[in-house]
Amino acid sequence: MQVELLTTAGCHLCEQAEEIINRATPQVQVVLVDIAEDDGLIEQYGELIPVLRSGGNELRWPFSLLDVRGFLADQQ
Repeated sequence: MQVELLTTAGCHLCEQAEEIINRATPQVQVVLVDIAEDDGLIEQYGELIPVLRSGGNELRWPFSLLDVRGFLADQQ
């Protein structure tokens, strides 16, 4: 399974989110999407990152290990 993590450079919350995702489901491939590279993403997610996306669904920060596991279980 592959998921997207919306992030940007220097975002310490994004680093925490990535760590939580990797701990929750080490078998999942996390694709980092830097919102700074897309004006539309900046406008839509500028103050909301980090955001985990999969299958058209989103899990917004703050989230925990259990939140990530539940979110990804719903995607399967």
